[in-house]
Amino acid sequence: MTEITRLFDFPYYQLEKYNLEAALVTKYDGIWTPMSTKEYVDKANAVSRALLRMGIQKNDKIAVISSTNRTEWNIMDIGILQLGAQNIPIYPTISSEDYEYVLNHSESIYCFVSDEEVLAKVNKIKANTKLKEVYSFNHIEGCKHYSELFELGKDESNQNEVQARMDAVSPHDLATIIYTSGTTGKPKGVMLSHNNITSNALDASERLPFMNSEENRILSFLPICHVFERVLIYLYQYAGASIYFAEGIDKIGDNAKEIKPHLMSVVPRLLEKVYDKIMAKAEELSGVKKALFFWAVNLGEQWQPYGANGAWYEFKLKIANKLIFSKWREALGGELNTMVSGSAALQVRLSRIFSAAGMQVMQGYGLTETSPVISVEMYRNNHFRLGTVGKPIKNVEVKIAEDGEILVKGPNVMLGYYKDPEKTTSVMTGDYFHTGDKGEIDTDGFLKITGRKKEMFKTSGGKYVIPTLLENELKQSRFIEQVMVVGEGEKMPAAIIQPNFEFIKEWIQKKKKNIGTSNQEIAESQEVIDRIQKELDICNNHFGKWEQIKRFELTSEVWSIESGHLTPTMKMKRSVIKEIHQNLYDKIYR
Repeated sequence: MTEITRLFDFPYYQLEKYNLEAALVTKYDGIWTPMSTKEYVDKANAVSRALLRMGIQKNDKIAVISSTNRTEWNIMDIGILQLGAQNIPIYPTISSEDYEYVLNHSESIYCFVSDEEVLAKVNKIKANTKLKEVYSFNHIEGCKHYSELFELGKDESNQNEVQARMDAVSPHDLATIIYTSGTTGKPKGVMLSHNNITSNALDASERLPFMNSEENRILSFLPICHVFERVLIYLYQYAGASIYFAEGIDKIGDNAKEIKPHLMSVVPRLLEKVYDKIMAKAEELSGVKKALFFWAVNLGEQWQPYGANGAWYEFKLKIANKLIFSKWREALGGELNTMVSGSAALQVRLSRIFSAAGMQVMQGYGLTETSPVISVEMYRNNHFRLGTVGKPIKNVEVKIAEDGEILVKGPNVMLGYYKDPEKTTSVMTGDYFHTGDKGEIDTDGFLKITGRKKEMFKTSGGKYVIPTLLENELKQSRFIEQVMVVGEGEKMPAAIIQPNFEFIKEWIQKKKKNIGTSNQEIAESQEVIDRIQKELDICNNHFGKWEQIKRFELTSEVWSIESGHLTPTMKMKRSVIKEIHQNLYDKIYR
């Protein structure tokens, strides 16, 4: 059977072991359209043959930009990699200027786009790049369609050359350059080899929570241009699961009901939004139904793994599951038993509640530079502990530096930053990569993230503050959508807060408050300010006096990727946010 040492080995392995009828499934014109493993491999080979005829050489760069995950992305990925060329995935949501930077920095010569919106951004800057041609997955007037490659690759007479190119690809060859969305400055190009990613997928596969039924369905919606979802896609192919690509983040609920997934990857922000929606609906209940609902939620908030709360608790939980939590599961298809969470810290409360509801959340930790998985939880074999990100996976070594920084060594550590050896040297000590995160390892080997090294700051009184701990606590409030804790070099910590406008508008209606419902009116309302102060008071009780937030200001702007406040992976661009809201910062401190 195919030994997997390079990324394009995954579909061949799946063909030999599982030969699925529905390997990759995308919805076109309202119909879920499956592609078999055989057709997937055949189409990837046709793409490789076409690219050879287009003159693609080893180490040429081809950019792929897609607004949603879809079958075409994966076909292009394998078709490119088989030739020893590199796939350069680009976040669809970044600006045209960033497209231009990435396309030029990577020296991409072809670009494949998903839709008109992405095409418009590429066309805007195409003349300033080395692009020879742009192809699209959707049929767009005036743009070449990617099916032209199947036509060009139909003649199989050069398949031997494709095979020779495949044979020449070493596991340690460069496979992809992933441009991290950096919270400061220009994106960095992280060089990952075939071995970096394949070893990571195979070493993480032992933590997969399913694979015991005949058919395993995955719902994929986190951006595949990010290495977290991408490595999972290879892992799912290895495990013989059918991968369904969601139509978009706004359609997850509908798509889940249609396909009934067993597993999906999530980010904490999504779970927070799902939870908020459930709670908003609960507020509309009355009488016994409402009492039962909040009884179940309260029970969920006390959940402990492995039946640690005892038989009486488990008995009550069974009743809560039957009456309340079963409806939560139905909203996501009814068969979802596990979610893998990454990219940011997950509130322990949410981990408890969703696990109590029969949808266990397994937290993972990693960075683009580590391909990405460093550690991940698994319910089996006592590999799950609340408030941690599990134990490091096989072949990955983690140690904590004297200053508390997490250092990582293993086959998953990147080749380096593209065209930036200085930057590469600055993050390595021998074979150890400096993550920039602070953490600790408990006596049982569980890793806990305690903050971001660069984000930690000192007040003018010389006291250290870890803003992420305060922010995560505050974001548990349904009144707060986003919050950034500030105060470096100042006499006290403070916060700039973007209220949860959607929730507050509902709150105003329900409580019949005499408050205007525009974002500006909400942000300026003394009643809203007083209500959020209550949330801050609750939060401050969990922290030392020097850490407590003494003042805050509300912003009427919605923080988004488009507005520049957030990176494509929804992380805050702290320096940008401070710059945008300098007036609020000055109001607090000056």
